[in-house]
This record gives sequence, structure tokens and C-alpha cells, in this order.
Amino acid sequence: MPETLDADGARQWAALTRAAFAARRTEIDELNVFPVPDGDTGTNLYLTMDAALSEVRRVHAAEGILGTASLVEEARTLARALLMSARGNSGVIVSQLVSGMTAVVLDENLTEVDGPALARAMERGAALARASVAHPQEGTILSVADAAAQAATRRAADGGAAADVAEAAATAAAEALERTPDQLDTLARAGVVDAGGAGAVLMLESLHRVLTGDWSEAEGIIGRAADQLAPRAGWHVGTGSTRAGDPLDDDHLAAAAGGDGPAYEVMYLLDDSDDARVGALTTALDGLGDSLLVVGGPDLWNVHVHVDDIGAAIEAGIDAGRPHRIKVTHFATQIAAREPQRFAVVACAAGPGMAEVLSDAGAVVVPSAPGARASAGQLLEAIRGTGATSVVVLPNDRDTLMAAEVACRAAEEDGLTTAIVPARAAVQGLAALAVVDPAKGLRENAIAMTSAAGATRHGAVTIASREVLTWAGPVTPGDVLGVVGGDVAFVGDDLATAADEVLRRLLSGGGELVTIVSGADASPGLVDGVAERLAKEHFEVEVVRIDGGQQVYPLLIGVE
Repeated sequence: MPETLDADGARQWAALTRAAFAARRTEIDELNVFPVPDGDTGTNLYLTMDAALSEVRRVHAAEGILGTASLVEEARTLARALLMSARGNSGVIVSQLVSGMTAVVLDENLTEVDGPALARAMERGAALARASVAHPQEGTILSVADAAAQAATRRAADGGAAADVAEAAATAAAEALERTPDQLDTLARAGVVDAGGAGAVLMLESLHRVLTGDWSEAEGIIGRAADQLAPRAGWHVGTGSTRAGDPLDDDHLAAAAGGDGPAYEVMYLLDDSDDARVGALTTALDGLGDSLLVVGGPDLWNVHVHVDDIGAAIEAGIDAGRPHRIKVTHFATQIAAREPQRFAVVACAAGPGMAEVLSDAGAVVVPSAPGARASAGQLLEAIRGTGATSVVVLPNDRDTLMAAEVACRAAEEDGLTTAIVPARAAVQGLAALAVVDPAKGLRENAIAMTSAAGATRHGAVTIASREVLTWAGPVTPGDVLGVVGGDVAFVGDDLATAADEVLRRLLSGGGELVTIVSGADASPGLVDGVAERLAKEHFEVEVVRIDGGQQVYPLLIGVE
């Protein structure tokens, strides 16, 4: 058991806290009824920490100290990154808890944190978090942080090492969290503990786990966070219809809302200012709304407020300096959409026309074309952005399959359920989407979609841009290539003739539906001619034409 927290331990704590937020964010979202029942506290905590750690990695990589930064360097970078990435009321307050703790490391130039220093850090964090709130309310994360700091101070005074202090703080925080419904009537009516306070408990539990050594990176951060952090049945304390782990029903939400508050959340970063103008900004915003937080300095501030007059809140920021990264959320819209979509599809599209068709079919579309394939990060962002707990991904290109696999693994670590339908062509993706049943779950849809994609033979016509040796023979720039099943099947010199030959081969095994997707460089005459000849030679086949707008391939062809 380490006696102190060093730079490696601090990195592990940040990573495990992010993992805990990821594993528990849905549960924390379900607790979120104060100050507004918008159901996003857990998500905001996770996104705040996730973005901050990405920023820390970026900065330290640029400085050549990634993974080797000193404790002071880790503390300085993390505090600023959290200030920049903080989302929502909870994210801003957590940024201040951490900022206060890191301030002790910076002020005392510590290379490691022992028990007394950890207690001082927790005291500083709790004090800074409380000072950041214009009108502190008991029964929130502030009460939990105060209880943790007080317990840490008592344990340090008794000679406790860092792990002992962390244990005392985590225990006191959990007990304080249980008391929050007794302190805040909104929580009592909804039958839940405070959402932000729950996040603070996870942070302290993660710190204790790192200091006790009851954690190993090799065992998987997310799995440990999900499986071994304490069960959360106690987070729901009501005896009514809301059970542990269930989202709040309409009656609970109505009770929690408890009145007419401001309609919008406004957040922005502020620079080019000073303490005097920030003070004037704080006074102005306090008169406009509630849930006010203005934190940071001396060169960057994070501003958060709930208001009805969006323009006035932003204009006050302009008067104080330079507001940027402005974000406005309408609570009524957010609350109305609180019930998560249970199933969604993310699909790649090589052109604007195809993107429109896929979107109309209900998919969340990610642009992905030759030379600009969708990255794993783009696909992961789209998966998260669906708001669904189960997501099917359609790569629609064999070169995007690996990125889709990476994105799905990362999404699974976030607690989402995913599946990849191995659609290797846009026409296979269209066939897969056609059989989606929103009333069914991921497994049933994934099976049906995979079957539909697999039953769709696909081909294409393109023009060679370089010399290459193919199964059909050598190719020189300008040759017309007929592609069947992803491989060059023949080389020619005429697009129309090549399209006819691709169709002949695809239809040799029969077919009922032919889909022709025209590219950006396909002339209307080319598509008309192919469709007319097809109608004469295969009158029994239905033809669907789509203006896909994709580059590289004048025609994409599918046969079902």
C-alpha cells in the first residue's frame, strides 16, 4: 500500500475517475432532479473528465512529457483542462474541487501527497467549490465535499497515511450523500440522493482504490469501475414507484421540478478580462437568473448560469471580456427528450445524396469517402450522440470496418451495447436499413440487417487513377474498371458497357431488386441508358435509382 500519492498515482486516479463516471453515468443521470431535472449530470461529469484527460494528453505530448510529467505538471495541466472542459453545473463544481486540491500541490511544490497534505487538498477543494456557487445549497455536492474534507482532516490529525485519509473521506462522503434527501426537499420528493454528490463519492472511492493498490491497469479500468465500485441501490431512497436503477417517472419529475425556473442554461469561457470586470459580470448574471457559477482566473474563466434572457447573459460576458465556446441549452426540450432512445443506427455515407437517403431511413450519418474515411473517433462521437443504449454501425465500406471495430470497443467501455453489420458497400447498407424494426432490440435487428446486407450482391464502375496489377490484368490510368464483390472483375474503356457487364454478372444468380447509385461524375444519360437496357433485358426486375453524389465511383450497383 503506497504511503503517498505521486504523479503516477495521480494519473491513475484521473483515469479511474473517468472510468467510474463512464460506468455509472446513466445511473447518475437518473438521479438528476436538482436544480433542474434535465437528466444529464452523469453525462456531464463523464464528458468533463474525458475531455480534460484528452487535453492533458495533448499538452503533455506536445511538451514531450506524456506519462512522465511530475506531480506539479500533472496538477497544473489537469486543473486548467478541467476548467476549459467543464460541462453543466456539476462539471464546473467538480472542476473547482479538483482545482482546489491541485492548488495545494502547486503552492507547496509537492512531489508526492501524504496524509496531511491530502487532507489540506480536500479542505481547499471543498472551500473553492463552495465559494464558486453564488448561493450555496445544502444537500448537494457541496455538503458531500465538506463532509469528506472534515473527515479527512480528522484522520490526518490522528496520523493517518494518504490511504487512511482517503478512506475516511470516501466513507464520510457516502454517508453525507445518504443524508442529502433530508437536507433538500426536491430530492426527498423524487426519492433520490443528489446526483452531483454521487459523482463526488465516485471520485473519492477511485482515489482510495488507487492508494490501497486495489486496482490494476492490466485488469481493465472500465471493468473494475463497473464491477467493483459499490452497488448503488441506496442512491434511490424512495418507497414509491421508483426502484433502484429505474429512471424517474413523470410524477417524480413533476414533483422534482417544483416550480417555474429559468428556461435556459448558458455556458461560456471568458478571457481578456480581469477581476473587477468579472466581479461586475457576476453581479449582472446574479440579477438575471440562478445556478450561477463564475470560476477560474486570472486569464480564463468558466461561466455558467440559468436564465430566461439568453441575449442579456451573453451581452454581459461581452461587456466583461471575450466570451467563446458559448453553449445554450433549452431545459424543456432536454427534459422532454430525457427518456433515452433504446436502439439506433450509425451509418457511413460517401456522398451527400446517400447521406440524405440514409438519414431519411433513420440512421445517424457519418461522412466517409475514399481519401477521407470516417475515423474511429468520428464514429464513436456519432454512437454517443445517438442517445441510444444500443447502436448498430454500418461501415458501408470494407476500408472503414476496422475503424468501426475500434469505435464499438470504445463505446462498449462506456457502457453502450454495439454491433457491426459488415456492410462493405453502400447498397448493402441500404438493404440493411430497410429491414430495421425500431420495436425490436439490437440483437434481433443486427441479425436481420446482417442477413439483408449479405443477400445483396454489389458492384461498381470506376476509372483508374494509377497503374496497378489486378486479377483482371494490368491497369493504366484512365481505364474503366468493373468491380464485382469488391474486386476488379474486368478492364474496359466505356462506362456504359462496364455498367452493363457488372449488372450481367450480378444478375447471373437471379435478383428481384436492382439499386443504382449515381456518383458526382455520372451523367444523367449514363444512368438513363443503363436503366433502360436493364428494363428491356430483365423486365421482371424492379429498379431503384438514387443520386448518391459520391466521388470516385460514377455508379454503385446492388442486386437483392
